Amino acid sequence: MRHLLDTTDLTVEEIDGLVSLALDIIADKQKYAHVCDGKKLATLFFEPSTRTRLSFEAAMMELGGNVLGFSEAGSSSATKGETVSDTIRMVSCYADIIAMRHPLEGAPRVACAKSGVPLINAGDGGHSHPTQTLTDLLTIFREKGRFSDLTIGLCGDLKFGRTVHSLIKAMCRYSNIKFILISPKELSVPDYIKTDYLEEQGMEYAETQSMEEVMPQLDILYMTRVQRERFDSEEEYLKHKDAFILDRDKLKTAKSDLTIMHPLPRVNEISTDVDDDPRAKYFEQALNGKYIRMALIITLLKWKDVVNDTETVVTQPKITVTGAKCTNPRCISNVEDIPHEFKLTDKKGTCRCIYCETKAN
Repeated sequence: MRHLLDTTDLTVEEIDGLVSLALDIIADKQKYAHVCDGKKLATLFFEPSTRTRLSFEAAMMELGGNVLGFSEAGSSSATKGETVSDTIRMVSCYADIIAMRHPLEGAPRVACAKSGVPLINAGDGGHSHPTQTLTDLLTIFREKGRFSDLTIGLCGDLKFGRTVHSLIKAMCRYSNIKFILISPKELSVPDYIKTDYLEEQGMEYAETQSMEEVMPQLDILYMTRVQRERFDSEEEYLKHKDAFILDRDKLKTAKSDLTIMHPLPRVNEISTDVDDDPRAKYFEQALNGKYIRMALIITLLKWKDVVNDTETVVTQPKITVTGAKCTNPRCISNVEDIPHEFKLTDKKGTCRCIYCETKAN
């Protein structure tokens, strides 16, 4: 049985297979209309969502399956103090596959250890969002026809933007990729993404605070919103919320075949006057999310009963660092009663929390 917690759980070949399956679904939807007859998807959304939750539900229904679940933590027994582990054990009794979003980073990792069915991470705090990344990859392939030889600009909140973190991890495995990281210093990509992925994989990257300066270089511009819900204070949010706004004027120097992407929702970081530009692909991107999630549901259910060492999740070796605790207040290990465990991430002996990837002190 397989779960999807992070894009790195999938090999490049498996990602290519999911993209190919999604393309086949797009070409012949009727062919897949009954592949999940009698199956149930549980959508457990402890945090608000529109696109992700509805695209999962639409995906399962278009495959012939059924959906049950909740759309906010207030509708679950979490309000009574039920742990993630207990919730997942219970829901596993009622569903064939689970998609879970949670505000605590690492919650899906705790959940999958107790789940009796395949579990999909639909976003955990500011940490990871693998199905959005699969959506992004399908969009990139449909627009560019390749995953290599691309200059990708990532703009906005790169610190808390889990979609950015997941996309970087995925694209680091392809050749001749250059990342340009466009953000205020206070919202720059976390150090672990730079050291453990960009630098470890020898990726070319640059950091800048000017969108206009790098616009002519970009094949893809991936915009993100500044996320009010991730800030500790309203004052800090207001300081950064208007840092980067894409409008028609800023696109004057862009390539004619630039692809503009955004995981949505947007606030004001893309002006509505960009929507009619043929390079704007964020609404097509949202539709692609349904198709790639259809492909993922089919694939995980197919793998569910496979008993084969090559088909199991490769787990990171865990170690206990005496006296160490994760310093991330948004990590599930600081909220629920679970062990503080870490993993070695490089030859220098760097230890990071297995749940949120925060460096151990």
